[in-house]
Amino acid sequence: MISIKSVSKWYGDFQVLTDCSTEVDKGEVVVVCGPSGSGKSTLIKCVNALEPFQKGDIVVDGTSIADPKTDLPKLRARVGMVFQSFELFPHLSITENLTIAQIKVLGRGKEEATDKGLKLLERVGLRDQALKYPGQLSGGQQQRVAIARALAMDPVVMLFDEPTSALDPEMVHEVLEVMVKLAHAGMTMMCVTHEMGFARQVANRVIFMDQGRIVEDCTKDEFFGDLSARSERARRFLDLVLPH
Repeated sequence: MISIKSVSKWYGDFQVLTDCSTEVDKGEVVVVCGPSGSGKSTLIKCVNALEPFQKGDIVVDGTSIADPKTDLPKLRARVGMVFQSFELFPHLSITENLTIAQIKVLGRGKEEATDKGLKLLERVGLRDQALKYPGQLSGGQQQRVAIARALAMDPVVMLFDEPTSALDPEMVHEVLEVMVKLAHAGMTMMCVTHEMGFARQVANRVIFMDQGRIVEDCTKDEFFGDLSARSERARRFLDLVLPH
């Protein structure tokens, strides 16, 4: 579903990604982790061309991002993205937040878009919040709306960029619960997160990045199991993030 081939990226003279390569199969859940500044958020933003890259290629469901003929807005409509900050329109109701892109990008009628939006609100446990505005919801609720909004576009893959890092600890669980259900339903997912419990529960693979490079790319059992087989940098990271 996603093929990342020798991708490198620079901000001016600073190289933020160096020769990154990996594959994500259909229905696979891949967690990308690593220290701050390791390039993990940049990598995931390259997957739907929110960040341009200067070398290599990324192919999503057969479409090359590096090909100048690729219609990037059309591609992005098929790649769901959930950000650290919820990015909801504050002046629109929850229902309007869920329908606007369906109507304007996918060309759905208002009734069909509303029906789809309400079903997805039901799915994330927020059907009763449909007429409220984002400012009337908690952070965890807003992030669940953001997930529903991304799903409303019928994406072939979902990208998550630290979806719980802006939330109070009590709200993290409700968002992870929705993500776990998505994973169990077979959604292809690439998640940048520090939530190692989530990684252990649903990830098929874990990618560990440091200084713009993919240092580890292995199954979750390998990553969390035999620490002696991991790189010294990954061992130090796990020492800090895993509960003692």
